[in-house]
Amino acid sequence: MLEEVERWLDRRSWSVADRSLERILAAKRNTKVSVVLPALNEEATVGDIVAVIRRELMTEAVPLVDELVVIDSGSTDRTAEVAAAAGARVVARDSILPRIPAVPGKGEVLWRSLMVTSGDVVCFVDADLRDFSADFVTGIVGPLLTDPDVDFVKAMYDRPFGDTPGQGGRVTELVARPLLNLHWPRLAGFVQPLGGEYAARRSLLERLPFPVGYGVELGLLVDALHTVGLDALAQVDVGVRKHRHQDGQALGRMAAAIYRTAQLRLSRGHLVRPWLTQFERGEQGFEPRTYAVDTEERPPMAEITEYARRRVA
Repeated sequence: MLEEVERWLDRRSWSVADRSLERILAAKRNTKVSVVLPALNEEATVGDIVAVIRRELMTEAVPLVDELVVIDSGSTDRTAEVAAAAGARVVARDSILPRIPAVPGKGEVLWRSLMVTSGDVVCFVDADLRDFSADFVTGIVGPLLTDPDVDFVKAMYDRPFGDTPGQGGRVTELVARPLLNLHWPRLAGFVQPLGGEYAARRSLLERLPFPVGYGVELGLLVDALHTVGLDALAQVDVGVRKHRHQDGQALGRMAAAIYRTAQLRLSRGHLVRPWLTQFERGEQGFEPRTYAVDTEERPPMAEITEYARRRVA
């Protein structure tokens, strides 16, 4: 590990216990905090997450979160209804920036969320978390409120796989961590580079391009490094993250999108072949299934006319 990264781990890696809620609230002053949950068919978990944030972080005694928004990206279950009943403002993905046709993908939802939120600090939380704790929000928002030199904070945590501790995050260990260590070694200190829980200053997020799909976490992390430097990035240990796990083929598609995101940032050149073929056993033996790899990225939100107009207004 680079000496610079070792020093960074000492300076910019914290535990949620390092900042009391009282200290965070005292530092908040007039800073507005938005929490965004991107959601697609998460009726089983989204309501509990919203309820915890409302109950513990949006009260007169603890006014940490000013805005709680669920962006529904076309759910066919009761995600929107459950989230609204629990107290979130629910916005349909396709209603945001309608002149730009929406494409499927998590990054698309996160990018559009900047248009319908107003917080100076924006905190992203995945909507499939189980046994959710408010520490996921206070942990990653805290450094942004107490340290003006920090611009981007990732959560770190243990990721059990079923009942086996520490075996989650398979794409992280097999794809993202090797890529980062080989090509962006200054980011080698991040424990969960692909984690969906992170917070950043709007002034940074609006300057970054957003890969539309699964590559969004790696893309934002790499681009944040190049935009504000390593010392402006940080991570906070928030405990244990439990969530719904993807099957092996879904992970393969995720890995391909992440590799493509890295490739684009390494070369900014031509993508050789944006397709991934996987195999499933059928009646006639193994049958190929070919999927397009996400090749689109959204430009920095600061370049979008509607966003600029909103800020002037």
